[in-house]
Amino acid sequence: MNLIMTIILITLIVPSILAFVSFWLPQMDPDTEKLSPYECGFDPLGSARLPFSLQFFLVAILFLLFDLEIALLLPLPWGDQLCNPAETLFWATTILILLTIGLIYEWAQGGLEWAE
Repeated sequence: MNLIMTIILITLIVPSILAFVSFWLPQMDPDTEKLSPYECGFDPLGSARLPFSLQFFLVAILFLLFDLEIALLLPLPWGDQLCNPAETLFWATTILILLTIGLIYEWAQGGLEWAE
């Protein structure tokens, strides 16, 4: 049996075994908690006029902000290949300092306190 036939057999047999095991192995015991829809931490059966938690919104915005920080710093390793890598390091450090100052400001204002 050559290498290609072995790879084809493995790619057919292993997923088939895993699909069979995952279908028969779990116990199906649905309860009300698992069957209820999840709506961002809010009770879906309550009133729709409940006030929105600003702290929940703030945490989501901060997560997006620091998630974008990663996207801004992703090209940093390729920036070392430029003619002047010190400029790349300067801009990356500037971004990190601005975000750190913003985080310190939010922390000092109490925006990261979950309990009031």
